[in-house]
Amino acid sequence: MSSPITDQTTVDTKPVHNGLSGADGYETRADRLRKPKALDVARAVAEQHGVCARPVVRERVDLDTGRVDHVPVPCGSTLASTCAPCAEKNRRLRMAQCREGWHLADEPDFTPDPPTAEQREVLEVRADLAAEYAELRDAGDVAGAESVRDTVAELDQVLRQLGVRGSLPPLDPPERTPRKRSTRRRQDVPNLPRRPVARRTVGRVFAGRYRPSTFVTLTLDSYGKVHADGTPVDPEGYDYRRAARDAVHFARLVDRFVQNLRRAVGWDVQYFATVEPQRRLAPHWHAAIRGAIPRADLRAVAAATYHQVWWPQHDEPVYGGDRAPVWDDRARGFVDPDTRAPLPTWEEALDALGADPDAAPAHTVFLGPQVHAKGVLGGSEEAGRHIGYLTKYLTKSIDQVVEPATDRQQRHADRLLAELRITPCSPRCPVWLLYGVQPQGARRAMDPGVCRGKAHRPTSLGVPGRRVLVSRKWSGKSLADHRHDRKAFVLAMLRQVGITTPDTPSARVSWAPVRPGDPAVPPRDVLLLKAVAERVRWRREYDAALLAAHGQPPAHSSAIPHAA
Repeated sequence: MSSPITDQTTVDTKPVHNGLSGADGYETRADRLRKPKALDVARAVAEQHGVCARPVVRERVDLDTGRVDHVPVPCGSTLASTCAPCAEKNRRLRMAQCREGWHLADEPDFTPDPPTAEQREVLEVRADLAAEYAELRDAGDVAGAESVRDTVAELDQVLRQLGVRGSLPPLDPPERTPRKRSTRRRQDVPNLPRRPVARRTVGRVFAGRYRPSTFVTLTLDSYGKVHADGTPVDPEGYDYRRAARDAVHFARLVDRFVQNLRRAVGWDVQYFATVEPQRRLAPHWHAAIRGAIPRADLRAVAAATYHQVWWPQHDEPVYGGDRAPVWDDRARGFVDPDTRAPLPTWEEALDALGADPDAAPAHTVFLGPQVHAKGVLGGSEEAGRHIGYLTKYLTKSIDQVVEPATDRQQRHADRLLAELRITPCSPRCPVWLLYGVQPQGARRAMDPGVCRGKAHRPTSLGVPGRRVLVSRKWSGKSLADHRHDRKAFVLAMLRQVGITTPDTPSARVSWAPVRPGDPAVPPRDVLLLKAVAERVRWRREYDAALLAAHGQPPAHSSAIPHAA
């Protein structure tokens, strides 16, 4: 008679012989679940070789041959938590960008080319059409004016193709003149030293051969005493409102500091800077500045720098909870939920602010008293350390840099995030509806008090702008330019040893996103392993080129695969 257990239960007694099984060769479900998936192994191999672990698949069609390829395009993420290889590539490009512009010895040439005859001719035609448009508009000839407008739009495209940059004069004058605020300085801040600004960006030479540059760190003011871990000594007395507003407007404050610095030192200061959080969660500014600037000048400019926010007052919310403004189709805007009275628009709120002679700015941001500055010589080991420090945390989001490790730090972060949720970040922020003001571009889809802007994300801690700030005349190159230079250098190195570039489709190609579930798209692990094999081949060829460039022929050159 058979056992009931044997009759009613199927027992998996599959014998296996691996390190995860027991001494008797039996493998449990836990043993099987601990085995890594094939896709996870493929991603690990991709990260090991610097290949994007989460590529975006794009369809490439050669318009001459009709060949269709599915090409994995790197995701380009700047966060290691999303894609470590792409984040590291971005960090190294930023390091190259910082290094190239920090200690320039020769003044970069940014002189615009003179206008060509063709550019002048097209612009003359555009000027005639603009005058004709004004006449037709004033005469009420709508059809004729629209026809001229279409022609002018085509000419604008021609001018862009001819290399004309900058804004072109609009056909219709602006309906409103820009608002102007008083430029009179506050009486509670020191006067700003001023000198005529010379047209130079490189620093001075000392002792006939030294041209140092400067590394600067700026911080925000204090909001209350804090412990060594950055948490406030008195959480109830800590000024979270001012901390949140200062973080939102920090980029404008830094921009004002640079403007003041140029006026104070008397030359066009250039910088490469990154924004990072302190332990207390307030942002601070690290900058590599080209040229030497005395510490006394830096401290004087920092003490005299402030930024006033001329926005409607937003100290106490008018709405909240279940009572919030609602959209009204007839009013084409948000109205009070009880009286149905339209809320003032952004322009109306600013008009009321400008008409009040006793109006005060909604907020004023100041820099903290601590200004750290140090002179650095180009090409020194110290310069390399500072470049590494500037770019150290670029692969992490701001909240990951200061990730809470204790309950006290978590409560501090939660208090700051709660204040940021009710702090407007821009004129278009839906949080303005909580204060009874319609933001710019108000629309039905807006949810009062809910803003998806970067400043309101927990990962940014109130900083709405970019993490890396680079002045226009730093190196004369964008990040894409540095990426192109890196590629050109590698290709030139390969050509020196007779290695040609791989086969590429003709210039006439069409790119398109793939459709979800397209059966023609290879599995992700197949794409990853193919990219790894290609990267290994490129690395082998590049190593061979490096050996040959240093006077050493590559070993086993016949085994090196050459592209056709």
